[in-house]
Amino acid sequence: METPQDLDASARRPALARQRQTLILERVREEGAVRVADLVRALGVSDMTIRRDLEVLNELGLIEKVHGGATAVEGSSQFEPGFTIKSTLMQSEKTLIAAAAASLVTPGTAIAISAGTTTFELAKHLTDVPGLTVLTNSVPVADVLHKDGRPDQTVILSGGVRTLSDALVGPFTVDFIRSLHVDSVFMGIHGMDPRSGFTTPNILEAETNRALIEAGRRLIVLADHTKWGVVGISSVARLEDADTIVTDTGLDPSACSQITTAVRRLLLADVATGNVQTITSEGVDPASPYKSREPE
Repeated sequence: METPQDLDASARRPALARQRQTLILERVREEGAVRVADLVRALGVSDMTIRRDLEVLNELGLIEKVHGGATAVEGSSQFEPGFTIKSTLMQSEKTLIAAAAASLVTPGTAIAISAGTTTFELAKHLTDVPGLTVLTNSVPVADVLHKDGRPDQTVILSGGVRTLSDALVGPFTVDFIRSLHVDSVFMGIHGMDPRSGFTTPNILEAETNRALIEAGRRLIVLADHTKWGVVGISSVARLEDADTIVTDTGLDPSACSQITTAVRRLLLADVATGNVQTITSEGVDPASPYKSREPE
């Protein structure tokens, strides 16, 4: 899979607008700034096309346009785009990550699913799992499971105040979640970092996510590779609090090493092949990679 560093070498052909904008965002996140001329050469499109892409991203608040290019948004630890905007980013990675996470769900168990676009993809993979009880503070997750779920599934929506990411948060939500107990918690996050752990730009959502973690026996985090090194204003948990992290092969090898020293298991989904590799502190699981289940 291409990374921002690979663009100059391999991305000579024109890309779709959404793909270009995702790649631009990745480069801004990694390098802090981009130049129009570099993007024109890397993506194989015109100067005007790149400027239109930057204008779109600027209007969405994802970057800040400057003369000749764009920079990261200052104070981004508090920035959080809405659910619809985030749904357009890293779609292939999110689909495979969700499919890999779904393979960890056992029929007849109780699980919690946090709000987020990747966990929303996870919900789509769970509609056929029998006997499942799902606690969630995500309106889109509840909608998917109510609409397409099995009659033997139980969906519990927490209630509360709705955020930009379609999460239900607040004191009522936290008190309700703390009264319940589940086998596993599947959590989407805004950022993960070796020092700050799992973070979010929304303080109320952080409190709700902490309650979800406390309600579960094990924590499984779903996060594409662009979340590594991103730090939101509020910490949710330490890396070592997670049992499993499910991400994609775009993750830097050094980040893989840091994660595998902190958690029991790391799952890496490969967009190019559809395979998922399992890595533990003892090394690569000989039973992996396996073919990830395709979405319905």
